Amino acid sequence: MKRVYLLAVVAIAVAAALGIAIAKHSGYVLIAYGGFRYQSGLWAALGALVAVVLCLLLARYLIGLVLTSTGAVNPWSRRNRSRRTRIAIEQGQLDLAEGRWASAQKHLQRAAEHERHPLLYYLGAARAANEQGRTEDSDQLLERALERQPQAELAVALTHAQLQMDRGDMDAALETLQAMQERYPHNTQVLRLLQRLHRERGEWPALIRLLPELRKGKVLSAGELTALEQRAWGENLNLASTRGEDRQSARQSLERAWQQLTSAQRQEPQLVLAYAEQLRQLGAQGEAEEVLRTALKKQFESHLARLYGLVRGNDPARQLQAAEGWLKDHGNDPSLLLTLGRLSLQNRLWGKARDYLESSLRLQRDPETCAELARLLASLGDTQRSNQLFQEGLGLLDERLLALPLPDGTPA
Repeated sequence: MKRVYLLAVVAIAVAAALGIAIAKHSGYVLIAYGGFRYQSGLWAALGALVAVVLCLLLARYLIGLVLTSTGAVNPWSRRNRSRRTRIAIEQGQLDLAEGRWASAQKHLQRAAEHERHPLLYYLGAARAANEQGRTEDSDQLLERALERQPQAELAVALTHAQLQMDRGDMDAALETLQAMQERYPHNTQVLRLLQRLHRERGEWPALIRLLPELRKGKVLSAGELTALEQRAWGENLNLASTRGEDRQSARQSLERAWQQLTSAQRQEPQLVLAYAEQLRQLGAQGEAEEVLRTALKKQFESHLARLYGLVRGNDPARQLQAAEGWLKDHGNDPSLLLTLGRLSLQNRLWGKARDYLESSLRLQRDPETCAELARLLASLGDTQRSNQLFQEGLGLLDERLLALPLPDGTPA
């Protein structure tokens, strides 16, 4: 309240001083320009000037107020454009996450056209178009993204390659990724997609050539890389035996592939298994037996022991003796017992073969063991047990067969 009184006193004092000044010094203003002539008292002119300034300020305020209120309802105002873009972004991302592809494409494409940094929205719209099978639209959206943000070439190309793989266009995806590998040779995502593409296409030699880059770039975990290396080299060994025109050239191709492995890799059970299996299929039974026997002496592995019973070495008796030497430490391995049964059959030791096969079945009900024992029992005259084992083996081979209807034997 005191402040109000003080301001009132000051205003009265200023008004009094101004009145005295006007009474004592009336002043005079003359403005002449060409034929125009204006004259007035000084104080009247100053009052008119102040009034004009106040009118201009008031007009400016009113215009701004009108424009602001109009922007709230004008659909073409900047404010509403930003609002529509924000809504399009939110709806488009939600549609994309929930698989509404047509709606996602429409909203994300609209958002991309009005955003300063539209890359993510173009990529999302391209994916939505690709999911609808609209590949041309998808490629055009990616091209538009590259035009708007040329510095994002790698991101656009990676998305393009991924979409090409999704639509099954593996040749185009390979071309895209190889171009990016030349420009960005150590990019982790380029290498990751390349290894996936080679794996899906079964291009194992190409994948083997890529392995050093995968290891250097730490693209995969140590376990994943080891598994991939073993599979790639194993599949390469399998392919090697098919490259020759005859058995001799195929054998030479297989040997070259085997020699490409490091010493440590030639000790890996999975690779030894692949190599020995290819030798067996090429008729090099003796070499396959020797490879398996050497590997099993160094490190026993059930899969190798199982294959050992399928190869025919140069000396069946010695082969059986070698396998029986592993019984002491691995007598509870059903694969070894199955192999011993098979080797006993090769040596015409029927009783021993039966004992080994029965022991294997007690440890594990396996269709191959059932079949081997059933064949032996049929030859020995025990047809009832043989038939039972054949039926059991068939059921173990594919349990789904048991659920299918069968004829009841009644004449039609």
